[in-house]
Amino acid sequence: MTSLFEPVEIGKLTLANRVVMAPLTRNRAGEGQVPQRIAAEYYGQRAGVGLIVSEGTQPSAVGQGYLNTPGIFSDEQREGWRAVADAVHERGGRIVVQLMHAGRIGHPDNKPTPDVVAPSAIAAPGTIVTAEGPRDHPTPRALGTDEIADVVGEFVHAARQAVDAGLDGVEIHAANGYLVHQFLAPSSNTRTDGYGGTPANRARFAIEVVTAVAEAIGPERVGIRISPSHNIQGALEEDAAATGETYRTLVDGIAPLHIAYLSYLADPRSELIRDLRARFGGPVIANDGFGTVTSRESAQAVLDEDLADLVAVGRPVLANPDLVERWRHGAPLNEPDAGTFYGGGARGYTDYPALDA
Repeated sequence: MTSLFEPVEIGKLTLANRVVMAPLTRNRAGEGQVPQRIAAEYYGQRAGVGLIVSEGTQPSAVGQGYLNTPGIFSDEQREGWRAVADAVHERGGRIVVQLMHAGRIGHPDNKPTPDVVAPSAIAAPGTIVTAEGPRDHPTPRALGTDEIADVVGEFVHAARQAVDAGLDGVEIHAANGYLVHQFLAPSSNTRTDGYGGTPANRARFAIEVVTAVAEAIGPERVGIRISPSHNIQGALEEDAAATGETYRTLVDGIAPLHIAYLSYLADPRSELIRDLRARFGGPVIANDGFGTVTSRESAQAVLDEDLADLVAVGRPVLANPDLVERWRHGAPLNEPDAGTFYGGGARGYTDYPALDA
């Protein structure tokens, strides 16, 4: 059986173990949405995992959703990420940046532009936190067909910025109800052009983004994250047949590119996920701990059952900078402080103690 602590290859990277730090929003970017020096310390502390996937990072000003999230489209942001990459590499780790265009999950008060875009002019349910408190999600502007190539270009530019900054690659965020997922989900995509109306058309934008980014920086530096039927933030996929067709089209469309990995937030034992893994044919990262906290035992069970090649872990890595060593030796874990997850400074960010402290 494969152990969590065995090395694995993805793309051209050899990872020291099969534990992946899941993308975790922390809302600590500085002016201009630039990653701060404290972010370099935070990620550097966690370089012992096989692969770090950064917090969701906007590829453009329009793509920002939440307060104080980092971007990677400006020169200043690129240099902030360079410090992060250097800190991780100095400790022997590997890190990719997650490119997250929030689409309709945004608010003009949270970003330097009032523009909020989506596949269709349908507001997301619920509210979003702003500096003035919770606000209803605004009705977004539907992207014109002639604008979509420009949005794809934003992902490409951001990916090139990531490589220029010394990061090991990018992950395309096509999950959790954000822009790429909004195109995939029929509840948020009611378009009648070539990007909506059928499962194949709904998958087209995601395929175009992955293809363009892979061509720009090399497929070995590209991953994608999906969450079929997660049914979150109004991106509903409740018809099992249509959902299966959409995601099979997506995976069939990107499999020939031989990108570095496919990451999924879903039940790894479901028939659809097993089928998508087989169709993809490359390394797969499982994350089944969105509703529950992933443990060493549950992570190892995913590998024992051959459901994935690596396992993404969130809150335990957040609270334990040396999680891999703690799991390896059966040591006790720090408890995450939920009150410091979003925003703030060092407390609950870089001050979780390591075992040797």
